Amino acid sequence: MAVNTSINCAPPLHRFRRRRLPITFISHASSSSSRPICFTGAATLRLVSVHSQKPGSESSAIMSNTGVPSRLSSSSTASAIDFLTLCHRLKTTKRKGWINHGIKGPESIADHMYRMALMALIAGDLPDVNRERCIKIAIVHDIAEAIVGDITPSDGVPKEEKSRREQAALTDMCKILGGGMRAEEIQELWAEYESNASLEANLVKDFDKVEMILQALEYEMGKFQTEIGKSWAAEINSRRNSQLADKAN
Repeated sequence: MAVNTSINCAPPLHRFRRRRLPITFISHASSSSSRPICFTGAATLRLVSVHSQKPGSESSAIMSNTGVPSRLSSSSTASAIDFLTLCHRLKTTKRKGWINHGIKGPESIADHMYRMALMALIAGDLPDVNRERCIKIAIVHDIAEAIVGDITPSDGVPKEEKSRREQAALTDMCKILGGGMRAEEIQELWAEYESNASLEANLVKDFDKVEMILQALEYEMGKFQTEIGKSWAAEINSRRNSQLADKAN
């Protein structure tokens, strides 16, 4: 078959030429300068780069995926770090009950709350129970102890006074956080647990006891150095479990 070589079958080069995208200039409210912002497409606009902050200003302009600027206040950032720094005490304050029982290197308050949160995470689904709320309650239920410490029955503090101290401490912590929606949520979660006011609070209170029992078992098993000691302890624990099962039935 004859081929006409005079016809150019390739598409014209201009069809592959990249279309020039518009450059938009956005001015920062506190600066007289404008910086170009290049968008990568017409259908979905995404900020590639932007910087227009006046040195020494207290906030910086952040562009979201929608192109709408938002602000992060340096004061709110400082409040968050102050709050987290205070919460560090939860990692270093040991649970007093274990100290009173002579446990060397006992768990911290944060250790206790973390495993409770894991319990809420892995527990089977229960009707009308919000798993996410259970996790949140577990995380904050002892948070006031960052200020008041771990108050135990051996301290002789009445329950009402213990609650009052913790409520006052929590209020101070939320002020350090700067108030707002998150601070209000923390107070609400804590109060819900304290008053046992929901199914989620009921479940987390059970997790509080289960975690303590599990931790006690781990400490007990760790104390025994001989097979006889371990076997006797296992027998005692087995009998205890049987008595609990009988009571449940």
